[in-house]
Amino acid sequence: MSVTDLDRPAAPTVDAEEARRARSRRIERTARWLLPLLVMALMIWVWDRIVVWNEIPHFILPSPARVWGSLTGDWAILWDSALLTGRITLMALAIAVVGGAGLAILFNQNKMVELSLYPYAVILQVTPVVAIAPLIFIYVESKTVGMLLCAWLVAFFPVLSSTTLGLNSVDHNLRDLFRIYGATRWQRLWMLQLPSALPYFLGGLKIAGGLSLIGAVVAELVAGTGGVGTGLAFRIQEAGYRLNIARMFAALAIVAAMGVFIFAALSLLSHMLLRKWHESAIKREG
Repeated sequence: MSVTDLDRPAAPTVDAEEARRARSRRIERTARWLLPLLVMALMIWVWDRIVVWNEIPHFILPSPARVWGSLTGDWAILWDSALLTGRITLMALAIAVVGGAGLAILFNQNKMVELSLYPYAVILQVTPVVAIAPLIFIYVESKTVGMLLCAWLVAFFPVLSSTTLGLNSVDHNLRDLFRIYGATRWQRLWMLQLPSALPYFLGGLKIAGGLSLIGAVVAELVAGTGGVGTGLAFRIQEAGYRLNIARMFAALAIVAAMGVFIFAALSLLSHMLLRKWHESAIKREG
């Protein structure tokens, strides 16, 4: 072998490494969906076997087939209830985003306002909504507005705290650079602080999405929604009173599916906004 051959780059080795990385990415993409589905299938099978082997009555623990039958047979009823719960959830989330982010910006721009109001935001967050809800429904005539307030109380604090943290976590070197070049307060906010706070805001938004659903369900349980429609929480209670446990499981499955959908949608939004510039979303080579 000549010296020229030794100095020549090993092209097949580079190609092999690229092939290995591509194969690893394909496996990861497949496993991301396949493994959860396999775990779910295994759990459903174990659930079914427990019911069959122990001969458990359906009014105590229904089989997966009976739950599926209730889900399909009662779909019209459950769908109408899901629309009400989903509407309250999304409205509460929207108000939490506007109120939480707006209040965080106000806190960042005025320290005295933050020192005055932030402790009360913490108090609202740590007080269980189950304890606050009965008072809300005493003083608020509309049950829809009351449920919306309950869901908002649960959802707004993650947006507020995450956005406040993001606005206060700007690189001090960049802040000094903006100050040296004479940027105004609003220029620093718009061009520096808000982009820096976006990942924090989106992280809080994903948490708030799930909490708004929890708040809506809890509010329905406390209020009772017979006068304004029937949400999923009411359907769960009604099925429990009638020992229709299959419908209870079906309604719970819809609530869980709604939560997963909200989280997935907000995760997609976060990825679309951050994928071209933030380290948390940029694809890394395996």
